Amino acid sequence: MDAVRLSAWVHGTVQGVGFRWWTRSRALELGLTGYARNARDGRVHVIAEGPRAAGEKLLGLLRSGQTPGRVSLVVESWEPARGDMSGFEER
Repeated sequence: MDAVRLSAWVHGTVQGVGFRWWTRSRALELGLTGYARNARDGRVHVIAEGPRAAGEKLLGLLRSGQTPGRVSLVVESWEPARGDMSGFEER
């Protein structure tokens, strides 16, 4: 199975509510590498690399309504993995 890179921009009330920590925990459980970082405009940018199925699961969790805060929209894009990350960070 080829590794992919998910880029997800998460809109809503997602800063200052533990969202990045929650995302990191879910990503690590799924065996993904990458990071979640706050953007200046209030969104959170999530980059996750690993098997497509694990990325799809993370994306589903981001859209599940079970996250800290309130997610109003997730905009995703996919590309081949770059393999330049290890672990999963909160930035």
